[in-house]
Amino acid sequence: KTRLTQPSAHPKEKTLTMKILRTRKKRLPRSGFTLLELLIVLAIIVSLAAMVAPNLIGSQQDAKIDKTSADIRNIETAVKSKAIKKGGTYDAGGSEVIDMLSESYEHNGKQQKPVMEDFRNQDEWGNPFQYSFDSGSDTKPRIWSFGPNGQDDNGEGDDISNILNKDN
Repeated sequence: KTRLTQPSAHPKEKTLTMKILRTRKKRLPRSGFTLLELLIVLAIIVSLAAMVAPNLIGSQQDAKIDKTSADIRNIETAVKSKAIKKGGTYDAGGSEVIDMLSESYEHNGKQQKPVMEDFRNQDEWGNPFQYSFDSGSDTKPRIWSFGPNGQDDNGEGDDISNILNKDN
């Protein structure tokens, strides 16, 4: 604040000084938002995100399950194709049978091309696909993924299997 130490004798100086003091006392126009306004907007954004996020996460999980089911159908087709080339006999064994689909093999003294080239034996959760075939009791091989929980429920629970699929 500017203070006058001596009263001015000139009236124009006095009115000029009063105008300066009045303009300093006036508030400047407000710019920006108050804290309350910002908190209300933030609360609205958080509540919208809370409503949308579960739907997005569920959709992603469904997409992974669908992709894994499609991979299992492709593996089953490749296993059948290899069995046909070998006279109708399915390979016995475990997960190594799936690994061998991407390798060349010998049949009747001839080298055969891989049934599935550039195949990655992993489901959408990074676990290897499982394979089981018992020629004494099975009509076709069981192929399954551990599913979202990553635990082997032997083709049941949340496991994804070619035997339990509606399509088969």
